[in-house]
Amino acid sequence: MTGIVQRATDKRVSPDRTENTTNSHSECQYEMSSLSASFVQIRFDDIRFYENCGGGSFGSVYRAHWISQDKEAAVKKLLKIDTEAEILSVLSHKNIIQFYGAILEAPNYGIVTEYASRGSLYEYLSSVDSEEMDMDQVMTWAMDIATGMHYLHAEAPVKVIHRDLKSRNVVLTADNVLKICDFGASKLVSHTTHMSLVGTFPWMAPEVIQSLPVSETCDTYSYGVVLWEMLTREVPFKGFEGLQVAWLVVEKHERPTIPSSCPASFADLMRCCWIAEPKERPQFKQILSTLETMKNDSKLPDQCNSFLHNKAEWRCEIEETLERLKQLEMELSCKEQELAERERRLTEWENRLMERSRSCTPLFSHISPLAATLSAESFYEAHMEESKSSEISCQISSTCSNGDLGQASLQKLMLGFGGVFDLDMNIPSGNLISQSGMQLNMQAKKNSSKSCSVREGRKLNMAITMDDFGWSDDDSD
Repeated sequence: MTGIVQRATDKRVSPDRTENTTNSHSECQYEMSSLSASFVQIRFDDIRFYENCGGGSFGSVYRAHWISQDKEAAVKKLLKIDTEAEILSVLSHKNIIQFYGAILEAPNYGIVTEYASRGSLYEYLSSVDSEEMDMDQVMTWAMDIATGMHYLHAEAPVKVIHRDLKSRNVVLTADNVLKICDFGASKLVSHTTHMSLVGTFPWMAPEVIQSLPVSETCDTYSYGVVLWEMLTREVPFKGFEGLQVAWLVVEKHERPTIPSSCPASFADLMRCCWIAEPKERPQFKQILSTLETMKNDSKLPDQCNSFLHNKAEWRCEIEETLERLKQLEMELSCKEQELAERERRLTEWENRLMERSRSCTPLFSHISPLAATLSAESFYEAHMEESKSSEISCQISSTCSNGDLGQASLQKLMLGFGGVFDLDMNIPSGNLISQSGMQLNMQAKKNSSKSCSVREGRKLNMAITMDDFGWSDDDSD
């Protein structure tokens, strides 16, 4: 479970509990989704809770003692039992957290698993102890995680996509083995491959960020980030908020910085994991084969150990990238403010135009009786777009009693719109329109560039009809 980090202490937590007279543990047939999961039901009063170790997906995790079995355990308290219990109940692998059973007594629902006494991989990599890591350790742990993920994708009774693989969801046991945990965001592939937005942005594949249909290679992307963490002992996109990371990954195609001195074989593997096109990323069977080949490279240990133990020489490369991305984000923020102000002014103009069209005094009452109609419609497009625009169109139809209308006269007419329209007309030579009818098309557009996942726009259509009127170029109005 996420954040299962502390060793045993004598401090005891007493969460709210309800009484139940069922047996201490009994086999429970629990129907969920398409599977009928069979697992041990554990009584709430058979668990002694100690300290809160952190939070997993959708619940808090406690170190606990399973009294009747005399076992140390980790308990994730939940509001309800969902697919995580179903998934864990059918999994059995040395690199997957061991499932003990579930507490099904409302409202004290919980999932009980083995307790990893050495905490999460994230916390280990943040500790002083991680400075002593060498290639053997990195390679062993890289194999542990890849083996566990290969089991989930290809060997488990049902294929499972984890969707939230990260260093906090990989725990370290007392015998130094890594185990994947926290399946709260996971999905059985037999259920659906269209996913909602779950996970943690710095580790999430672009398609997961966009809530697009996913395959198991979304876990491949996350694995590449965890491998990067083990090699650099850094936090991916440190200092950035989740939505900022989402924008950088999806729109700007940014990835964690691989230092120039990183061994080529590791660098190539991470880049393959981070390919934007999911189908081009390697499966974990391929990753395991690549790692085996790397283990047989006699030159790699020296290269890798030199890289690991000389962090001061290449850490600046990661920091420089973070500074560049922060500057990029600041420029985007300023641009968004400018665009917001432009959109505000345009909205005000639209509102004034709408109010004029409803008023008793027509826009051009000093010229001729006028009937005007105005309609507005909004639209939304759910796809990535780098522009936001507002468009206003106006069509004027009229007949003129004198039969002649010059361009200068039309320009006078346009003054009634405050110069917001561009005049678009085809006038024959002689600069006059010699006909009893007139029709012009005017269009005003304001465009702005803005990176966003939803394009919004507002479109105004105005039709103005005027009675016959006399016109001369000498009119002072």
